[in-house]
Amino acid sequence: MNEILDVKGLTKTFKVSKKQQKLRNLNKAQITAADSVSFKSYEGEVFGLLGPNGAGKTTVMRMLATLINPDSGEAIVNGFSITKSPQQVRQTIGFLTNELKLDDFFTPNYLFDFFANLHGMDAARAAARKADLFSRFGIDEFAEVKVANLSQGMKQKASLAISIVHDPKIIIFDEPTNGLDVITAKVVTDFLIDLKKQGKSVILSTHIFDLLENLCDRIGIIINGKMVVCDTTAAIIGESTLDAVFFDIYARTTKEVV
Repeated sequence: MNEILDVKGLTKTFKVSKKQQKLRNLNKAQITAADSVSFKSYEGEVFGLLGPNGAGKTTVMRMLATLINPDSGEAIVNGFSITKSPQQVRQTIGFLTNELKLDDFFTPNYLFDFFANLHGMDAARAAARKADLFSRFGIDEFAEVKVANLSQGMKQKASLAISIVHDPKIIIFDEPTNGLDVITAKVVTDFLIDLKKQGKSVILSTHIFDLLENLCDRIGIIINGKMVVCDTTAAIIGESTLDAVFFDIYARTTKEVV
């Protein structure tokens, strides 16, 4: 398999206020959200990033998507450096997070066309792509409804369609089903399965053990900003289940930290 993502020692720290220091029981004015995180992913596979809230998953995802810069380390995405060639990285990826907020004033129709234009898509290709995605996600009848008036589920489906408007080779999903109703969550997870069938490369962060276990080729477990385990799904699980393995690793890792 061809290597499509090479993450090497990504580190990111954030300053915290005195109030946050007190709430988190910290003895310093900064927190290391990602601590020398390294892993590889390969063309056509789904890589799952698993960890508790606050472990650093979203920070890693945002660095890969070039939304924030690492303090140190590097990642090569489809041959492009996130620090030296961020524009080329953005052209080859799609990025979706449940925190992605579409502008309330605009409609899915307008926003899809706007982002298609940003990606330099010609009108015919953009129209065909819109027809396919809007039909798949049931956005058609809401295409001219302002985002402010859409349900949470429809907003997420519109966000998903817009994030992959340019049919990217690599899709980065950060907790894409978090907070969604079961019907919308199934639409999103079914689409992830379809992406894998299409041979797309997917980087996925989620708390849903079954989804990771059934869909991912490789899994990385990140705790307190560190990648503590990274291997094929089969090698990590063995004769057990992913949730059992994760909680065992979590208990041992946090005990060592204490």
